[in-house]
Amino acid sequence: MPDFLEVVTIDGPSGVGKSTVSRWLAARIGYTYLDTGAMYRAVALSCLQNRVDPGDENSVRGILDNLNLQLLPALLEKEDVRVLLDGEEVGNRIRTPEISMMASAVSALRSVRERLTRMQQDLGAAGKIVVEGRDTGTVVFPDAAWKFFLDAAPEERARRRIIQMRGKGERVDEEKILAQILQRDRDDSERTIAPLKAASDALYIDSTDLNAEEVLDLMLRVVRRK
Repeated sequence: MPDFLEVVTIDGPSGVGKSTVSRWLAARIGYTYLDTGAMYRAVALSCLQNRVDPGDENSVRGILDNLNLQLLPALLEKEDVRVLLDGEEVGNRIRTPEISMMASAVSALRSVRERLTRMQQDLGAAGKIVVEGRDTGTVVFPDAAWKFFLDAAPEERARRRIIQMRGKGERVDEEKILAQILQRDRDDSERTIAPLKAASDALYIDSTDLNAEEVLDLMLRVVRRK
């Protein structure tokens, strides 16, 4: 048995490509992929469906009390984790800019973070997972064997998001997308509870000029050394 927690954490801001790299890395090393951001997005969607203010902690507690959330492996390696809310698959509905902003609001609530952090720790207790989010290396799995902080310039993250949305046939307001990314960066970094930041022992990777395959190769070299 290893004398370390067999967990890889990949933290970083919105739109930096954490999900893609995490999926690929998990597949390459035979680990399970855990998308913590999808969990916060699912809570945000539940708030929207129930017309609950995502910043109102008392109201959101009611959402948590009745939360029926499941994460299932993607059907294909390049697809997102499947997210079931009350038994309904909501993967596409939680990947919108609106839900992204709402997820940032609910993630600042102590009750939400405590509930989802416990769920994440339970899912990762056996090890052999790649987990991505905002605080996975600092709060959720501080004893993880491998920690990465993936970053990129906001303009580059906006460009990638715009390409992704246009690929789905969606109309895009480029200035709005960049503004949303900058606002979410501020919200995530300045919140009191579990703010977005790199763990002191995380490897910082600036992916502005790197593609996903190059980031993956770098992470694989680090993981395989231990």
